[in-house]
Amino acid sequence: MKNDILLVGTGALATLFAARLSEAGHSVSMLGTWKHGLRALQENGARIVDANGNERAFKVHATDDPFEVSGAKFALVLVKSWQTERVAGQLKGALASDGLALTLQNGLGNRETLARDLGAARVALGITTTGATLLGPGLVRAGGDGVISIEQNQALGPLEAILRSSNFNLHIVDDAKSLIWGKLVINSAINPLTALLRIPNGELLSHPNARKVMASLARETAEVAMAENVNLPFSNPVSAAEDVARQTATNHSSMFQDVRRGAPTEIDAICGAVTKRAEYHGISTPYNRACWQLVRATAGHA
Repeated sequence: MKNDILLVGTGALATLFAARLSEAGHSVSMLGTWKHGLRALQENGARIVDANGNERAFKVHATDDPFEVSGAKFALVLVKSWQTERVAGQLKGALASDGLALTLQNGLGNRETLARDLGAARVALGITTTGATLLGPGLVRAGGDGVISIEQNQALGPLEAILRSSNFNLHIVDDAKSLIWGKLVINSAINPLTALLRIPNGELLSHPNARKVMASLARETAEVAMAENVNLPFSNPVSAAEDVARQTATNHSSMFQDVRRGAPTEIDAICGAVTKRAEYHGISTPYNRACWQLVRATAGHA
């Protein structure tokens, strides 16, 4: 295939990546199922709005047919965790035999799900703190400069060059599992509470009871990480969660946005995954379990 890179997804983050990569001169394909998003991308390109309200558009190839993008050498997986199983099947037909899929998703289990269909050697692990708000189909506003952290893998060399040339802040790390669990501590502490209380991240710090629950969620997840022999990238999980809530005070978490529009959330891969791993280790995680069940009771999970 002639395209430099395949983006799996058509949501906020995928649209942001598409615009940045295309702006740098790379040929970008996007594989998704959201009809309105695909149509907007096909007709108008990937559009991005800057801090001053200026809108720019960049050409991309968007499709729902994996065979249109077959032979992809590199794929960035940017869908929600509950979509990973479907995406793994699609990538079987789209990814080259020597291709590599890099997951930058939230939660646990995405790599393993992809590897079941693609093989472990064709899946790489990473995380990103890059933020984006979807303003409409194919239209996104950047949420500040985040970081992309990916595991050390010689086969990712060309993809690293592509991302750096597109002005992404890229870090190569030896222990991606530490970063995954570090982000899980933060996500489990902030996302479900903001979704249930319908408040931006920073307001968690203004409500004493919410702040206590946030701290308990962070401590529970950190305890499970310790049982998994994971060295977290911070020493104090409560302070780490509060720092992120403070730094992203006006942001609406992705889970809050999902609940507000009645869409499925990533709660199973966050608090649900923490609860299940805790059970395996004989650890009690009542706060994660409660948030898991409460968020699952929202409209998107009916």
